[in-house]
Amino acid sequence: MLVERGIQVMNFEVVGDAYAIASNYLCRSGAIADSFATDERLLEIIVKLVQHGEFNRIRLANKAIAEFEAQSLA
Repeated sequence: MLVERGIQVMNFEVVGDAYAIASNYLCRSGAIADSFATDERLLEIIVKLVQHGEFNRIRLANKAIAEFEAQSLA
């Protein structure tokens, strides 16, 4: 994430990679439908994690999967 003159810019590559990893796992496990549409809830989780300072793709995906599954059970 870059900060320039008080404007926050998100690293879309990191978000996209983490989303691809997490959605692939969740599709294979049957938690989300295997479609071309973006799962908004999963994307929101990943964006929230990035905004809180997580930038590692694998860690982002793992945390997003855990939170997604926890929300699904609740």
